[in-house]
Amino acid sequence: MQKQFTLIKATNIHKSYGDLHVLKGIDLSVNKGEIISIVGKSGAGKSTLLHILGTLDLPDNGSLSLNGTEVSNLSQKELARFRNKNIGFIFQFHHLLNEFTAEENVAIPAFIAGEPKQKSLNRAKELLDYLGLAERISHKPTELSGGEQQRVAVARALMNEPNVVFADEPTGNLDKATSNDLHNLLLRLRDEMNQTFVIVTHNEELANLSDRTITMEDGLIR
Repeated sequence: MQKQFTLIKATNIHKSYGDLHVLKGIDLSVNKGEIISIVGKSGAGKSTLLHILGTLDLPDNGSLSLNGTEVSNLSQKELARFRNKNIGFIFQFHHLLNEFTAEENVAIPAFIAGEPKQKSLNRAKELLDYLGLAERISHKPTELSGGEQQRVAVARALMNEPNVVFADEPTGNLDKATSNDLHNLLLRLRDEMNQTFVIVTHNEELANLSDRTITMEDGLIR
C-alpha cells in the first residue's frame, strides 16, 4: 500500500469576476493516490475551483500548495513549467489536434517540456498500448471513436507523469458504455499507478466510484 501524503492544500480560496463572487473561501486537501469528485449545480463554482487548483487561473485571496510548492510564489514562466511537469488535464471536449496522429497528440506535453522527440514518442506509444490503443497510434482524431479520443486525451494527461490529473466533465460527451469504460480506466490508473484525480462531474456513477465526493453550493464546499 502506497503511503499517503497531502498532495494539494488549498486554503481560504476566493475568486471574483467583476461583481460576481464565485468562490467564497474554499479549504480543500487532496491526498496522493486519491480520486476526488466535485459535484454541484451549474454556477456553484466547480470549474472555477478546478481551474485554480490546476493553476490555469489564480485566486484573488488564499493559498495553494501543490506537492510542497506554494504556487503563488512562482512567476508566470515558472508556473507554466511547473504546470507542464506536475499537472495533467482531461476535458469534456478532447482538444486533440486533428493534424497530428494519436501518438503525436499524446507526446505534445513532453515536446513542450523539451524532451527528446524519440524518447517522447516511445513513451506515448507505451501509454497508448497500456490504454488499449496500440493499433490506433497512427490514426488521427477524426479516425477515432469518441471513447478512443478520450483515451488518447487520458494518455496525453499522463505523458509527463504528473502528480495530479484534473478532469472537467470527462464523461460529458460519452455514451453510458463508454463512460463506464472511462470510470474503470481511472480506477485502474489509481490502483496501478497511484495516480491522483480531481474530477468535476455531473455523472453520479463516476462520483460514487470516487474515494471522496465534495459538494459545492454557492461558492462554498457543503
